[in-house]
Amino acid sequence: MMRPGLTFKLSLLLACIGVVASGATGFYAYHANRTLLVNEAEENLLTSTELLGQRFSVAIDDVAADAQVLATLPSSGQVARSDDGSAANPARERLAKVFASFMANHAEYLQIRLIARQHFGLELIRFDRNAQSAVRVQASGLQEKGQFPYVFDTLALPPRGIYISPITVNHEHGAHSAEGKPTLRLATPVIDTNGNAAGVVVIDVDLASLLRRLQVDLPRGYEVYLANEWGDFLIHPDPTQTFGFDRGRRILMQDSFPATLPLFEQAKNEVLLNGLMRPQQASGRVLAFIRRPFGVADGNRFIVLGLAKPLSDVLAGATLLGERIVRMVLISSMLAFLLAILFARALTQPLHILAHAATHFFADHAMGALPVKRTDEIGVLARCFDRMRGEIRLQLDVLHNKQHELVHLASHDALTGLPNRMMFADRLEAAIHDAAAKGERLAVLFVDLDRFKQINDRYGHAVGDRVLATVARRLQAVLSEGDLVARLGGDEFIVLIKGARSTDAAPVAAINIIHALNDTLLIDGQPMLVGASIGISHYPTDGTSAEALLLNADAAMYAAKSGEHASWLHYQDVLDARRRSASRPPDADERDGANANADGLEPGSGLGNPDTVQ
Repeated sequence: MMRPGLTFKLSLLLACIGVVASGATGFYAYHANRTLLVNEAEENLLTSTELLGQRFSVAIDDVAADAQVLATLPSSGQVARSDDGSAANPARERLAKVFASFMANHAEYLQIRLIARQHFGLELIRFDRNAQSAVRVQASGLQEKGQFPYVFDTLALPPRGIYISPITVNHEHGAHSAEGKPTLRLATPVIDTNGNAAGVVVIDVDLASLLRRLQVDLPRGYEVYLANEWGDFLIHPDPTQTFGFDRGRRILMQDSFPATLPLFEQAKNEVLLNGLMRPQQASGRVLAFIRRPFGVADGNRFIVLGLAKPLSDVLAGATLLGERIVRMVLISSMLAFLLAILFARALTQPLHILAHAATHFFADHAMGALPVKRTDEIGVLARCFDRMRGEIRLQLDVLHNKQHELVHLASHDALTGLPNRMMFADRLEAAIHDAAAKGERLAVLFVDLDRFKQINDRYGHAVGDRVLATVARRLQAVLSEGDLVARLGGDEFIVLIKGARSTDAAPVAAINIIHALNDTLLIDGQPMLVGASIGISHYPTDGTSAEALLLNADAAMYAAKSGEHASWLHYQDVLDARRRSASRPPDADERDGANANADGLEPGSGLGNPDTVQ
């Protein structure tokens, strides 16, 4: 019996090498493609979740602005301080028409009410949503609401203050279609001519309707999750999982998704999950969760928002690629086997080259060794292999470029090109850690534009965007090299000054910024005045954490904005003013008059004057 010759053995060996090499390449390409697709889907979901969270915050701000508009109407104060709790009058009817207009233009508003301070919190004007229309509740149906927090807590707020309730199910009797719905309440005090809170304006918002409006242009197929700061589900694809505390049992997000626990412990701001890496926690899905502040009265309140997408949708392209790779591997293996049998001796070297290229798929030096100039089948195989490698590399380059773009978009503001809130928070945390290690100081400047809302309302969002871009350029122009300026959102900017120079440089920077923003802006040939109010906090005097520095700088900015002589303020100045106000004798207010502001800053003190360095 004749033993197999070297040609047969070599042919069989080369054929096996070709099959193994092709299979390994296909498996690697398939596995790498699945991983890249899942990673890209996670980044896209995170970006979409951030976008939805920003829209949610902006929507709440818009509702708060509507409440303030209604509360500041002259007829609101006139009706609220009226001694007659039920009789109609012209001012009340005019105000009711305004309320009706707001209900007609905001389908997500379930109720709008004007509630008096007197008469035990009697509702003076009330519009409810019934089906798709607004219904005015007549005098006989008006109720006393003085026992509810959204009345007595709001009455304790300063002028233009905003009360934001927890998100709960509305159980108030007689609320028409609002009864039994997840509801968010926003309220603001109505101030009379004497500066006293005569009543409150309350707007009830349908949470589900609001989220549907915010998701209108997001890709389809997303699942939305929303939880409060304790983890109770407020929005869930399965309605039976929501508002468990309202039914006597708590259903928590951190129990359903244990990976989200750091969000509720405030150790992380975002969490990504996918069923490819964590099949037990994210079975068949890709999920992204973020934590966002919620409300203005309590800095510890927050919500956790999440989006999910089926893993099958994400890996649809990888499945198609896998089928093609399998077919290509089978065809290549069969061709290699036949060629190895027929031309073993002649093809030993070319096949060795191809095997080497397959085992070094991404090595650049392997490209020159491929026999692509041959006119036989080996040349065809080499060229096909080369094209396949080129196409895969091209796709990988495209994916890498998109990943870099997403990373940049996630850390920078798309309108101004400045770093965004997330990137600034990272830089501030790093700066605090470095300053603590070196024993140095740093300063945070919270900049809020004074007249941007009026410009935005008068000229439109397009002009407002150009104003923000111009303001960003002016801020960069007046700041020193090494200072970091970022946009937090809306018309709020933040500046970080590091090093020993921060103590003296912060007030100088504040003056330069105010001078720059007090100069006329020329937008589309139209001169505009923006102006700004600035609050300054210092590390470690005003706080040793990023959150404390931002909150204290924000508080100083609001004190500067509310004062009559302060364009900018140090947080320590605000604390000193409060201490002076608290230590003054009871009859000092009668001697000094009503010119002191809410923080105790005396008129004419010169704190924060643009031409005075503190």
